[in-house]
Amino acid sequence: MDKFHLETNGYSRSEVNKFIDDVIANTESMIKRVKTQQVEINNLKEELVRYKRMEETLKGSMYKAEEASTNIKKQAMDEGKIIVEEARKNASRIVNDALLRAERIELKADVLERNVRIFKRKLKSVIEQQLAVVEEIEILDLED
Repeated sequence: MDKFHLETNGYSRSEVNKFIDDVIANTESMIKRVKTQQVEINNLKEELVRYKRMEETLKGSMYKAEEASTNIKKQAMDEGKIIVEEARKNASRIVNDALLRAERIELKADVLERNVRIFKRKLKSVIEQQLAVVEEIEILDLED
């Protein structure tokens, strides 16, 4: 915690005000960062939904490809199986990539939420300490 210089009527008003301004700026910065990351989380969730839709489309495509492959010659069946396998691999890769990204974002969000809780506790502690100082000043003023 910063130490403030004493003046005639207590701590240096400009130092205390600067400290409070710094705390406010840090708080606003964290809030802005949390909001930005929340937007990013929402965007990634929407992207995950799109990937899941794509997966369903790919699954439907694979089913149709498998159905069509039974009605053509051996060569066409082999080509159809290759296409289906590649579609499965791509669908799995797309979904896995999206899930990994979503997990990373959720972890970041959890860390940010933890940091915000810690910051709130520290800020509350600082404010309580400052209030205690103000109360001490009032007691000193009353004794004079």
